[in-house]
Amino acid sequence: MIIPVSELVEKAKSHCSCMDPVAAKMFYDRHDNAVIIDVREPGECDESKLTDSTNIPRGILEMKITNVCTESDIPILLHCAGGGRASLSAHTLEMMGYTNVHVIDAKYDEIKAVFEK
Repeated sequence: MIIPVSELVEKAKSHCSCMDPVAAKMFYDRHDNAVIIDVREPGECDESKLTDSTNIPRGILEMKITNVCTESDIPILLHCAGGGRASLSAHTLEMMGYTNVHVIDAKYDEIKAVFEK
C-alpha cells in the first residue's frame, strides 16, 4: 500500500512541536541561540527569504545541518512554504538526536509578515 504524502505529513506533525508564527517569533526572541532553518528549495528562497534564516533544502538537510547546529539541544525553528516539508524535516532531525526542534506551521507569507515586522 502506498501512503500519500498528506498522511506522512500528518504523522510527522503529530510527533513534533508545531507553532503558529506569533508563538514562533516569541520563542525565537526568547532564545538568543535559536536558529531558523528554511527547508525550501534555493529558488524559492531567491524570491523571498526571512532575514535571520539559513536555507538548507530538505533534500540535503541531514548532510548540512551539523554545519549550522552543532549542539543537540540548540533551539531550531523549521519552516517551508506551508508546513509539510518542515514537519518531515523536524521528524528527521529528532531521529538524528536534536531535542529542541519546532515547526512554524503556516504559509510562508504569514511567517514573513510576523518575523519581518
